[in-house]
Parts: sequence; C-alpha cells; structure tokens
Amino acid sequence: MKRFLIGILTILVLVVGILFITNNGYILRGVWVTYLHGHETAYLDDYEHFDNRIIAKSPNPQPWKIAKDYNSVNETKRLDSVHKAIGSIAFLIIKNDSIWHESYYDGYGKDSHTNSFSMAKSIVTAALGKAIMDGKIASLDTKVSTYFPEFGTGYAEKLTVGDLSSMSSGLDWDEKYYSPFSKTTRAYFDTDLPEFIRSLKVVHEPGTYYQYSSGSTQLLAMCIEKATGENLASYVSRNFWQPMGAENDAFWQTDHKDGIVKAYCCIASDARDFARFGKLYKQHGKWNGKQILDSAFVKTCTTPRFVESPQYGYGWWLETYRDKQVFYMRGHLGQYVIVVPEDDLIIVRLGHSGNVNDPGKYHSNDFYVYLDETYKMLSLRK
Repeated sequence: MKRFLIGILTILVLVVGILFITNNGYILRGVWVTYLHGHETAYLDDYEHFDNRIIAKSPNPQPWKIAKDYNSVNETKRLDSVHKAIGSIAFLIIKNDSIWHESYYDGYGKDSHTNSFSMAKSIVTAALGKAIMDGKIASLDTKVSTYFPEFGTGYAEKLTVGDLSSMSSGLDWDEKYYSPFSKTTRAYFDTDLPEFIRSLKVVHEPGTYYQYSSGSTQLLAMCIEKATGENLASYVSRNFWQPMGAENDAFWQTDHKDGIVKAYCCIASDARDFARFGKLYKQHGKWNGKQILDSAFVKTCTTPRFVESPQYGYGWWLETYRDKQVFYMRGHLGQYVIVVPEDDLIIVRLGHSGNVNDPGKYHSNDFYVYLDETYKMLSLRK
C-alpha cells in the first residue's frame, strides 16, 4: 500500500510538472473550481472561488415599480416544465417598466448573485459607447494598435474596437467551454489574462465577417481601460450601475487579486439589476430624462453589422419575433435579458443550464419558449 501511494504521488507530481512546463498550469485551477466542486464547466456561483472587483451599487437606489396585478397570472404549464427541466433560478417579466411577474427557484431570491457569463459582453459594449460619447475613444473605427502596438502589423493593423465589439476581429480563437485546452478555458482560469490576450494572433482580415470570440471582448475591455485610465468595474459603476439606480453591489471576476476583470463574462449580480441594461437600451440610452449613452450608438448596437449575420449587432443578439424587433443579452447556460421595445417588454431568465440550439440555428430553443409563454401569460391579464 505504501509503495502504491508513493507511486500515485509520483504520478501526480509529474502531471503537475508537465502542466506547468507546457504553460498549462491554469488547468489545475480549473479542476479545483469546477470538478472538485461537482461541476463540469463554469457555473452560476463560481464567483465565490475567484477574486473580484466590486461594481458599486447606487447611493440612490431606484427600485423597480411593481405592477398592480403583480404575479396575478400563473406561469404556463410549458414554462413551468422548462424551468424544472433545465434549472431556472429566476424568471421576470417587466411590462411598461413595472415588474409584472417574478419567480425564483432552487433557493435563490431577488438579491441572489449569479454569474452573467457572456451577458457581460453587452455591458462592455455599453462602456465602449460611453468612452466614445465622452471623447476618450474617437470612434468605432479607432485602431486597437492605438493602445497595443503589438497589434500594428499584418492583418492586426486593420483591427478596430468596432471589429472587437461586432465579433469580426479575425482573432485566432476557439470558443469551446468544455475542453480544458481551449483558449476560452485558459482565459477563464489564467492568472495573467492581459499577457495571454496580447499573445493572440489576427489570422484573417478584421471587419469582414462575424465569428463569435470571447477574446475579442477581453481585448476590447483592455482598450477601454487604456483609453479611460480607469478599471472597467469602476467605470461601469460610475457611468451605468449607479446612475441607473442599481440596488446591489455586483462582483466582476478578475484573473488575480486586484487584476483585470474577465470582461467577456462573469459579472455576479441579480435579475432585477441585470434588467436595467435592457431598460437603458429600450429607452435609447436615456435614463430618468438624461442621455447617459448616445442614442445613435444604441441603434448601431441593435442593428446587424453584416447582412449575412442578422443575429448579431455590436455586443447584442438580435432576432425578429412576430414581426417585432427583439434584442437581447445572452450568456452561457441560458442567462438572458430579452427586450421587445414595441411592446415595452423585458424578460429576464437566469439558470443552471440552457442555450440548446438546433443545428444551424443561432437562437436557442428556450429563448423562444420564454417569448411564447410570456405572451400567453400576458394575454390572460384582466
């Protein structure tokens, strides 16, 4: 038994050594955060196992209005079935800027913090718009090499902040969430994210076609921080979270203590505060009568950049539903803030799993369920 244990220990030491020698030491952190906590990928509560920057709440919180007929209509059987099947933890219907329906599950509540995953990309793009509005960044056409000279040769020389936001950067990136050796996994668990992102290569001409890439958003965040001289969590708090009256602090995962935020993902907040960004964009960048984000920029965000890729604009997902424009924030495992401006409607869904797409489809099946069943519920209003 002693010789067996020594053998096992020796193998473990060799494996650890090989991982570090091959510059894959981040995998050990990933194993600890995920597998040793009973998960196979990133999950809603994993912010507790990372360092975080605080997105400070508003000193003057603005609670959502509650509709007079709040929770007067039960969820449909189909909606209830989907919530149970894929582990929803929050579902909100906000009609005419009032919470009309609100449900929580699995021990979560209105103040529970859970991971935004890629919904954060919409927030980073809003920060880009604010930096342009304030003159910190000239325009969407500003070259990335303005801030990072290493992106000044070859295809990279043409790369702009707009290309990063519209997912047309041309970066060599693999968007895989379950492979321990993917660039996405490395970014999630690496302790020097800026060094990793600066090492990426631009392998085809930027601004020519859509290709989803979390690395693009991370590089965009690094440009915004360079341009504003402010860490992104503080910038978002000062320009959005606080002016929009957020009721709770949010937590943005970092690569290490006091490090850079994982901007392409990982804001831990609650359903009500996430919904504020849907309202801001629904109102064309205006909040309480003040233009805090340029309306023309909001329009650009919610318009497809490429005709052949109508599902994406700048940081926001796009769809047409019942001949109505829909734009939405979307994150891994089925996190959504869905906006239907024509009907003054916002739907928020947070949960443990989701985002199951049919082959060749850009929008997931559960996304349509939330829309279909919300309209059925609204039709039952008295």
